[in-house]
Parts: sequence; structure tokens; C-alpha cells
Amino acid sequence: MIRSRRWAHALPLVVLVLFAGADLLAGPDRVLLSLVVITPVVAATSLGRRATLAYAVLALVTAALLGVYDGQYDRRDIDVQVVRLFAVALGGALAVAASTLRLRREEDVARLSAEAARTTAVVQLAEDLQRDLLGPPPQVEPWASAVRYLPASRHAQVGGDWYDAFPDPEGRTVLVIGDVAGHGPSAAATMAQARGMLRAVAQSADGSPASLLSALDRAFAVVGVPTLITCVVATVDLRPHPGDDGPTARLRWSNAGHPPPVLLRADGRAELLERVPDLLLGLAAGAARHDHAQDLCPGDTVLFFTDGLVERRGAPIDAGLAWLTGTLEGRASRSLDELCDGLLEAIGGRVDDDVALLAVRVPDGR
Repeated sequence: MIRSRRWAHALPLVVLVLFAGADLLAGPDRVLLSLVVITPVVAATSLGRRATLAYAVLALVTAALLGVYDGQYDRRDIDVQVVRLFAVALGGALAVAASTLRLRREEDVARLSAEAARTTAVVQLAEDLQRDLLGPPPQVEPWASAVRYLPASRHAQVGGDWYDAFPDPEGRTVLVIGDVAGHGPSAAATMAQARGMLRAVAQSADGSPASLLSALDRAFAVVGVPTLITCVVATVDLRPHPGDDGPTARLRWSNAGHPPPVLLRADGRAELLERVPDLLLGLAAGAARHDHAQDLCPGDTVLFFTDGLVERRGAPIDAGLAWLTGTLEGRASRSLDELCDGLLEAIGGRVDDDVALLAVRVPDGR
């Protein structure tokens, strides 16, 4: 690095010496002094404005002195010599201007690179912090499962989206997808609080998804959680199937103002589990909440997601939901990891709002 820097400083001087020497060796009859204008041009490619200006002045002085050696100040040649000196001076000025532009461009590139590095570091940190808050991927055995979290590119910070899965006292699996309004540490703290409180009430409530959401809403009113939350809470339970095709599952869920889950049938059909949603959490602690039910067959997949997956600026959410079901259609044979990764790739990996995914699949009994 030091050698390279020294060579960058020495190169214009070497060029100046070479062209001045060439003029001297060629003799007074062959005028080569105009070539010294290349000196500040070379300096402008790697040196600063002051160094380039110094070489421009040095080139002009050298050209003037070589003019004496070449006899260019006689009455018949002085006009041509003046033009030569003007050209050397103009070349030096242009070299200084080029050096200034180059330095500004390098400063802009360095600034943008630093900003990109800072943004990247913040996004890596945000993802790590969010995953720490969410904990390790939940296990819902014997169900296959997959989860994903993608932070919003325009926020580059922690948010309030979360997923969860855990067993209840009756041996069923509780599945949760939720979204706290807002972004930043406050939303993340509320998310962690809601996640923990829901796990707690699930150990004492009767296990109905609607009753869990009602208990959580009452708990929010007691502790004074100052925000709104959308959430879907579901329970899944395997029970013997009367035929020989393996176990059948019963899905029950309650929706507090959240986008509906998607059911991807084992035969490739995709449909929204769309019912009239209840009020968001945080609006009214005594709001009525309702359970819904759906039988699942072996190989069926249920995808829970937050609205960042389907909401786009200037487009209704119905268009996003139609895109989602259309994208999932016919992909039942893919693994859950492939399904989730494919969805994130389809939206380009950059979203205006956080995205959380939780996918579960009924075991096929084989």
C-alpha cells in the first residue's frame, strides 16, 4: 500500500522528466515541450487537487523554460510559443477540475458504501434480535413445520410480527401468528409481552382459540398495553381416521382482525380459510370472539402469515391474497421450507412491512 502510494506521487514527476528529457535530446530544431501537459493529467488520475495543481504549475514552468532552450521566444516563433503555453495552462486547469470531480465521486462512493454497510449491519442486527425474541423455531411434532421472518427493508429494525407454536394441557398444539401495530423497540417489547402472556393463559384457559384471545385481551386491559394487535390463534388435534389413509386433523381457530390462513390441500388446491374476523386485540376487552373449524386430511398444509406478505402500496389486500393462493396452487408436493422460501423469493426479498410465516403440514401416516 505504501509503495503504491509513493509510486502514484512519483509517476507524474517521472512523466515530466521523460518528456522534458525527450525535448532536450531532440534538440532545438524539434519542439516537444507541449507534451509536458500530460504531467498534470497523470496526476489527476490518482492525486489530490493540490498535488495536481502543483504539477500543473510545474509543467507550465518547464514548458516556459524549454521554450528558451528551443529558441521559441524569437519574434517569428513567440506567437506559437504563447499558444503552446496557453494550451499547457489550460490542460493543467482541466486536470485540476478532473481531479476535483474524481475526489468528489470517490467521496460519494465511500459515503454510500459506508451507509450501505451501516444499513446492512443494522438489518443483520435487527434480524438477529427479532429471532432472539422469537426464540428457536417451534417444534410441532408429529406435524411438519417451517417458520420464516423477514424484516421490512424500509425500517431495518425490530418489529412486532411473531409466530409461535406450543402444546396445551390437553395435548393439542397451539399455533399463533400475530402483528403488533408499529415498529421499533416498543413494538418488539409488546410483541414479546403478548407472546409470553398468551403462552401463560393457554395453560389455564379451556383451550378454545376464542377463549384464549378473550383471556389475552382482558390481560392487556389489566396491564394497560397501549397498542393494537392482530392475531390468529389456532389449535390442531390429530384423531383416528375411520379409513386407511392415515390420521385426520381438526383445525380450530379464532381471528382477531388478522389476514386469514391459507389451506393448501394435499391435491394442490389452495383456499383462504376466510371467515368474518373479530375485533383486533386492544380495542375492547369484552369483545365477542368466535371459533371456526376445518377438517384436515393427510398431507394438507396450513400457512399462517402476517400482512407484509400480501400488502402492496396502491393495491387492495384482496389482490395480495389472490396472488398468495395462486402462487401456492399446485405446490403441495414441495417441502414446507421450499414453500416458505419460494414465497419470500417471489416478493423479491424486500418488503414494506415485516413478514412472519408459520407453515404446518398434517402427517401423511406413512
